[in-house]
Amino acid sequence: MNTVLVAIILIPVIEIFLFIKIGAQIGAFNTIFLIFITAILGIIYARYEGLNTLKSGFTQLVKNELPAYEIISGAAIAFAALLLIIPGFATDIIGFTLIIPFTRKLIFKSFSSKFKVKEKTNRNFIDGEYEDIENEDDKKL
Repeated sequence: MNTVLVAIILIPVIEIFLFIKIGAQIGAFNTIFLIFITAILGIIYARYEGLNTLKSGFTQLVKNELPAYEIISGAAIAFAALLLIIPGFATDIIGFTLIIPFTRKLIFKSFSSKFKVKEKTNRNFIDGEYEDIENEDDKKL
């Protein structure tokens, strides 16, 4: 089965399960209130982190460097904000994990280590020196 299809099916099932379990413990109104509070706080914090990332990206551009980390970080923050808007506790946990800078760096390091290009050493060459020699006969042609 396709991974995306499995995620589309499993995420709502996990969210409904968590709604039922948490709602049974703290009550229905408190659960709904908690969903709204996490969404509002998450969006506020995502905006704050997004502005910090934007500021850091401009600083990198001023230094004439490519802001690669800031671009990836901005995309992760946007995805985290989307997860925080979606009602649910599991998506909120993933969203908050992506928004916090420390955990975001840990996640990026784990992914970047998988995609690093291993340097190949090509040893099929002969090292040497050469010198151009000009003949008088070649100039006459």
